[in-house]
Amino acid sequence: MNFEEFVLAASLTDLDAEARAREHADAVEFRMDLASDPLAALDDYDGRLPVLATNRAAWEGGEAEDDEGRLAQLAEAAELACVGAVDVELKSLTAGEGERVAERARRTGTSVVASVHNFERTPPKADLRGHLETATERADVGKLAVTAERRSDVLDLLAVTHEFDAAGERVATMAMGAPGRHSRAVAPLYGSAIGYAPVEPEDATAPGQYDLETLANLVEKLK
Repeated sequence: MNFEEFVLAASLTDLDAEARAREHADAVEFRMDLASDPLAALDDYDGRLPVLATNRAAWEGGEAEDDEGRLAQLAEAAELACVGAVDVELKSLTAGEGERVAERARRTGTSVVASVHNFERTPPKADLRGHLETATERADVGKLAVTAERRSDVLDLLAVTHEFDAAGERVATMAMGAPGRHSRAVAPLYGSAIGYAPVEPEDATAPGQYDLETLANLVEKLK
């Protein structure tokens, strides 16, 4: 997965649901932290869509408590043929532990997404730029998800997204929460490289997500 064009990823906790995502998704994000035996599920995966593997830490909104164990699992996943990209928290990459995941991913041509999540607010523009600068230095794609308290927060996020895209950097951005929900549909117009959506609305893994069919239709209509 090179993310040269926008990738719409269906967020799944069960890879058996991949068939239902094919009509509208370009890839599946497999939330390993929400699966009972994720490596076995990846070994058995025979779907058509490439996998973006995420094993989200509890300290960044996921459910994986054992930091060393989850990164070891993610490193194994990075070397599987079905996995086209892995998501590693920027904090893990800068602390050193996550770099081992990135190294194993690069050896097999697997892309690395460095992610930052803020579930409380949207930081000032300077901080948004700082996060994305560090993320794009360490990974193929810098992902930034913030929480919008007002629509002006979305304007700041989109402006920074456009800046990085114009500079030739691959970034994925979105604003969580009700005021930022529309960002998931319009961010691709400003250069966001990845979008995320559950197949069914009740399976949302982040605040403000559209369901997959709805987001796919919105993105297509806004092109």
